[in-house]
Amino acid sequence: MTSLENRKMETDLARKGSRSIDISHMKILFIQTGGTIDKDYPRKKGGYAFEFGEPATKRILEKLDTQIDYEIITAFQKDSLEIKEQDREKLLKLIENRQEQRIIITHGTDTLIETAQFLERQLNKRCIILTGAMRPQRFSNSDAEINLGMALAAVQLLHDGVYICIQGLVRQASLMQRDMESGSFF
Repeated sequence: MTSLENRKMETDLARKGSRSIDISHMKILFIQTGGTIDKDYPRKKGGYAFEFGEPATKRILEKLDTQIDYEIITAFQKDSLEIKEQDREKLLKLIENRQEQRIIITHGTDTLIETAQFLERQLNKRCIILTGAMRPQRFSNSDAEINLGMALAAVQLLHDGVYICIQGLVRQASLMQRDMESGSFF
């Protein structure tokens, strides 16, 4: 990018009212809802189905050794295909009863967009990011860490709204789409 293009971009951002966000005294709330990102190998003898364990977020942030002030809580642990309207209502009430203005929600990918758009219709005074993974965080080829890392960066940079961070994309919930055949978000 040339310096002229760079100055034009800075001018455009200034004209749009862009401002830096001070997160030095801000706490980030991570909310676990289940989904593939949190799935773990079965612990029961003879078990064949994945189970939900501790949040993948906890394992990822421990490796990061971050100085960011955060808390991790669990709303519920469900495969996203099992999430119903009452679960979304529970999640909404949980968020409304919290003080944090920066929130990251880990969620299953099958109904990630539906939950994000539900929250987008209800909440507009906080920065909320939803993310998930196509493969469990426990797998060596998982996309969980990059998706959560993107969400962590985005929640520090974006202004109020509900966003989805997945597969290298950051979009407002209302703009995100998915090809269910390929699994790709766009």
